[in-house]
Amino acid sequence: MRKATKRLLGGIALGAGALGAIGAVLMKNNTGSRRERRREKLRVADMWARPGMKVVFRAELMPGRDASERTFRINSLLPSGRVLLEGVTGEHAQREFEPIRS
Repeated sequence: MRKATKRLLGGIALGAGALGAIGAVLMKNNTGSRRERRREKLRVADMWARPGMKVVFRAELMPGRDASERTFRINSLLPSGRVLLEGVTGEHAQREFEPIRS
């Protein structure tokens, strides 16, 4: 091999190594997968409940009570997506309530 060819191949190998190192640094700094980050953004942007909002328990969970007796106000929203209600103990999930009408 000629000297110029060796230098060219050496330069290409050096460049490939540098690109690999840069890629490794970027991957290390990029904590969490892209899917997890997207899911987190959607969860924050599209919360099903807000503090102060009124929700109605499904009739199956409180049989024999009118809708007005099953209506409670949300006190706070937990990071898990569950809510704490005023006048009711415990955490409650979205599936326990009637769908919110727009």
